[in-house]
Amino acid sequence: RFSVRKNSYFSCQLKQSLLMKILVPVFMALSIGAQAQSIHFKSVVVDTHNDAVTACIEKKVSLDQDLRGINHSDLKRFKEGGLDYQLFSIWCDGDKKNPYAWAMREMDTLDAVAARNPDKMVVAKNWSQIQKALKEGKLVAQYGVEGGHMIEDDINKLDTFYKRGVRYMTLTWNNSPSWASSHTDEKNAKYAGPRGLTSFGKQIIQRMNQLGMIVDISHVGEATFWDAIKTTTKPVIASHSNAYTICPVTRNLKDDQIKAIGKNGGVIHLNFFSAFVDSTFQAKNMAFRRKHKTELDALLATGIQQEYAQSTLAEKYKEETDANKPDIEALMKHLDHIVKLIGVDHVGLGSDFDGIDSAPKQLKTVVDYPEFTKALIKRGYSDTDIEKILGGNFLRVYRMNNPN
Repeated sequence: RFSVRKNSYFSCQLKQSLLMKILVPVFMALSIGAQAQSIHFKSVVVDTHNDAVTACIEKKVSLDQDLRGINHSDLKRFKEGGLDYQLFSIWCDGDKKNPYAWAMREMDTLDAVAARNPDKMVVAKNWSQIQKALKEGKLVAQYGVEGGHMIEDDINKLDTFYKRGVRYMTLTWNNSPSWASSHTDEKNAKYAGPRGLTSFGKQIIQRMNQLGMIVDISHVGEATFWDAIKTTTKPVIASHSNAYTICPVTRNLKDDQIKAIGKNGGVIHLNFFSAFVDSTFQAKNMAFRRKHKTELDALLATGIQQEYAQSTLAEKYKEETDANKPDIEALMKHLDHIVKLIGVDHVGLGSDFDGIDSAPKQLKTVVDYPEFTKALIKRGYSDTDIEKILGGNFLRVYRMNNPN
């Protein structure tokens, strides 16, 4: 009888042990999820780079429509994802004629959305408007001009952009204006333009400092980066870049650049694009494009810009593209690396949503921002640190550039 009771006892213990192995992770996940929701929705969440305006124009839709399955973003889903403050990219590639006029059209487009939805969003142009909108639960919207070619070599156009609500300018996109070299051109042996900033380029940075327009060094070449760091008198941002050491592509920042941004007081905002997160992604993505080349060429023939032709294909073949995506842990390695080098005061969010066709599996759309917060909790970041990363760091840099 003792033997039977003993066997029964050990059998019961084994069942309890197995049950605990199943239940403990479940309870932990639920606890982390609840904690993430609490921290996320009480923090001011800022994303410094979203291409939704361009995407809406290309796809002939509006940001205040339900764009599920069409865009990563829409006005309603910003709210669902806990986003409080979005800097919208104003962008066109280097081949677009009259890029300044295109920039004005893009800003007109978002201004019209704001005018139709005054209870939901505000294009804020000073600190008091930002504070008021945040207090009222409205989305703060501002602009970031992605590429210095959009001022068309006219420094006075910076003033017009600033009055419209532009609060940063990316000095270059992948193409180079006459006064600065991009990361693409600096590695091109046939590039005949200047390496780094010309004297006019330095004047542009000085004028940006005077206006309160933040200098953005994403996309720039290394020569331009170091010239900009030496020229600016105010903290810079990388609006959507990651760590080169983790994923060695020229769009990411090398360790000495990261350290220089930390010394400058600036902030690096993490880009969600899989090719800048995971070094194994690009080969898989190129294979996908070769497989669907005929369809891609047909889309391009309609006049759609390359980035949005690729996004259209990615949406059509979701199972294929989802299989190529990295896990969110790959993105967190970039964050940890930057924090290790320069501290938690110098990192933030710059998703590049609606300008990319692939992001980590857990970050499908703007609704998924809380997943990023959950990942921060799992890695042991404190509530205070998380609030800084989600938006506090950008707000500090904004105020140092633009006290009004």
